[in-house]
Amino acid sequence: MVNSFNLGQLLIGLVSAAGIGAFAYWRGALTRSGVVGAILTGTLILGLGGWQWGLLLIAFFASSSLLSFYREREKLSTAEKFAKGHRRDLAQTLANGGLAALLAALSRVYPSPLWFFACAGAMAAVNADTWATEIGVLSTRAPRLITTGASVEPGTSGGVTALGALASFTGALVIAALGSASILLSHENGTVATALLYASTLGGIAGSLIDSLLGASIQAIYWCDYCNKETESAIHRCGNPTRRLRGLSVVNNDMVNFITSAAGAAVASIIGSALL
Repeated sequence: MVNSFNLGQLLIGLVSAAGIGAFAYWRGALTRSGVVGAILTGTLILGLGGWQWGLLLIAFFASSSLLSFYREREKLSTAEKFAKGHRRDLAQTLANGGLAALLAALSRVYPSPLWFFACAGAMAAVNADTWATEIGVLSTRAPRLITTGASVEPGTSGGVTALGALASFTGALVIAALGSASILLSHENGTVATALLYASTLGGIAGSLIDSLLGASIQAIYWCDYCNKETESAIHRCGNPTRRLRGLSVVNNDMVNFITSAAGAAVASIIGSALL
C-alpha cells in the first residue's frame, strides 16, 4: 500500500488523470474547471498513492457519474434544490477527492498502512453519500428529516429514505470491497484486507450519516421567492437571488462533502488501527 516514489509513476498518474478528465468533460460529467480539479487530485492520488488508491477514485467517479444520468428525467423536479448540476466543477472535485490526494502525499512522508484505510474511508463516504442522493430521490416514499423525522420534499438536504439508506450502504460497500480486493491482489495479509473491508464500510456509512446531519442542521439552505422553492444555492437556477432560510452561510454543499470525506477517513483509520 506504500510504494517508493518515482517520477515515472507521477507522470503515469498525470497522463491517466488527464485522459479520464478529458473523457469526463466530453461526456458532460465535468466542467472545464472540474477537469483541472480531476487532473490535480487524480495525479496526486494515482502518482503518489499508486494503483490501489487510484482504483478507489476511479470507482467513485465512474459510478457517481453514471448514477447522475440514471433516470435523469425523473430527477428534474428535485435538481433545482441542489446547488450544482451533475457536471462537477473544481470545488466539487476538490471537496470529494482533495482529502484523498492529501492523504496520498502524507503517505510518502510518514509511511503507514492506515493512510490507505483513511483514503478508503473517505472515498467510501463520498460514494455512499452520492449513491444515497442519486438513488434516494427516486424513492416512492417521502423522505424524513434525519434530525426530527418530519416529512420533507424529495431532494431536501438532510432528508433520508429507506431506499437512500440502502443505496448509501451499497455505495460504501463497493469502495470497501474494491479496496479489500486490491490488498489481496497485492499478496498482502488477508487480515489487513478484512480489516479494511469492515473499517471503510463503516467509515463510509458514518460519513454519509454526518452529511445528512449537517444538511439538516448547519448547511446553508435558501428560498427563492420568485419560484417559491427551496435550494442550496444563494442564486437559484432561475437566475434570481435567494434568501437564507437556515444554516450557516459559510457551510455550503462543497464544505459538507469535504467534512463527509474527513469523517469517513477518521472513522476508517480509527477502526483500522483497532483491528490491525
